[in-house]
Amino acid sequence: MKKKTAAFIMACLLCVCFFGGCAPAKNQPVSKTGVYFDTVITLTLYDKDASRHIKACFSMAEHYEDLFSRTKEGSDIWNINHSNGQTVSVDPETFALIGQAKAYGDASGGLFDITIGALTSLWDFTSDDPQIPSAAQISAALPAVDYRGIRLYEDTTGVQLASENAMLDLGGIAKGYVADRMKDYLLSQGVDQGIINLGGNILCLGPKDGDEKEYNIAIQKPFSDNGEPIASLRVSDASVVTSGTYQRCFEKDGVLYHHILDPSSGYPANNGLASVTVVSSRSADGDALSTACFLMGLTDGMAYIERLENTEAVFITDDGQIHTTSGIGSAIPFTLI
Repeated sequence: MKKKTAAFIMACLLCVCFFGGCAPAKNQPVSKTGVYFDTVITLTLYDKDASRHIKACFSMAEHYEDLFSRTKEGSDIWNINHSNGQTVSVDPETFALIGQAKAYGDASGGLFDITIGALTSLWDFTSDDPQIPSAAQISAALPAVDYRGIRLYEDTTGVQLASENAMLDLGGIAKGYVADRMKDYLLSQGVDQGIINLGGNILCLGPKDGDEKEYNIAIQKPFSDNGEPIASLRVSDASVVTSGTYQRCFEKDGVLYHHILDPSSGYPANNGLASVTVVSSRSADGDALSTACFLMGLTDGMAYIERLENTEAVFITDDGQIHTTSGIGSAIPFTLI
């Protein structure tokens, strides 16, 4: 079940579909694909200088990978994780993102926890022969998982981990943050139409030209071999982010192990959910919320989204049932496929 090729990675991610009048009146779309953050990313822009702007966005992706990657030696996160509890001065954007992630830790009651790195380092979902960590390994790592032990020093943009064994992993929020920054750049350049697709993170810029003002974003049917959609959303100037068990997983002895780890147990969350898709204004919010709400489970996750303004969600359970918050189908057009 692991993704072995770029094409299969794309098939396993949230799909972007254009139905009816996909090309705007003024400019034809230009799309380019690259690999960053261990996933395939695609930018589609409607602008006469689209290629130049896409190149700039790819340079941004490389820059942020140098800051946020857990595995890239010399990145800010790598330096923090190898500091043995010492304070590390980081880029102001790294500092700000860690602060945002801590706030989501508070808001989710600790379910969203970027010190999950002590556990994610034990699970390798990209290996050709992934192994299940031993119970002893997981038990040894669990005490280091506590986002409240992250100390931030604003005067020096310093970051310190209270436990020498703690490790940060920004995988649950970094792509959303990067998508937001790409959008900021594109708007500053006068580009107000297009789609930023960072794996399972989709960010749509503005309404399209022509008769079709909204983008039609398809939600993948979990574990579909060819990326078959199960439903679609019509959005304009919005982020659509999906967290799903099918995105990174493997099977051993008939048991599915996926990448969304429960920080309280160290094992993949087992609550009957297959995916959560969040629609929001900011992609960083959608990124963190899709993970947090997945870990909350169906009932608590839906109730949490209902308390937020301008935020909606689609939950798909293991049995293929679809559950939506109140604005899906009314404020946000929604179609089952």
